[in-house]
Amino acid sequence: MARPRPETFDKVKTVAENRRARYDYAIEEKLEAGIALTGTEVKALRFGEGSIAESYADVEGGEVWLINANIPEFSHGNRHNHDPKRRRKLLLHVNEINKLHGAVERKGMTLVPLSIYFNGRGRAKVELALAKGKKQHDKRQTEKARDWKREQGRLLKDHG
Repeated sequence: MARPRPETFDKVKTVAENRRARYDYAIEEKLEAGIALTGTEVKALRFGEGSIAESYADVEGGEVWLINANIPEFSHGNRHNHDPKRRRKLLLHVNEINKLHGAVERKGMTLVPLSIYFNGRGRAKVELALAKGKKQHDKRQTEKARDWKREQGRLLKDHG
């Protein structure tokens, strides 16, 4: 029997975060995926280098790929260094891939990476979100709610 998945992921060291994704997308579901990396990519990530600001994930041929993620070349690498913007395979179970493929095809959702991090066992992971794009008025509504929460905190601090 499979062990139950935790609600939150074991993030020991966060390398890259896509903060803009929470503003641009309404996040429906989050899941954790492994990444197939080369040695110099892992070393570059351990030094805290990498960006997923413009990246997305796509399901092709029964596999999920992380596209447009930038992991710069390792400074101490040799001629076998990696290509910084290459497509990277995400490691998921077949039933998870099928579920994601169905959501992307039928519901018009997008796979957005939220963060790249190292878990407690030292493995590089991607927090992947199944999300739907927000319209402009939804973004304004989110911003209003956030500002109101901030104002509430100030009022309670002053009068409490």
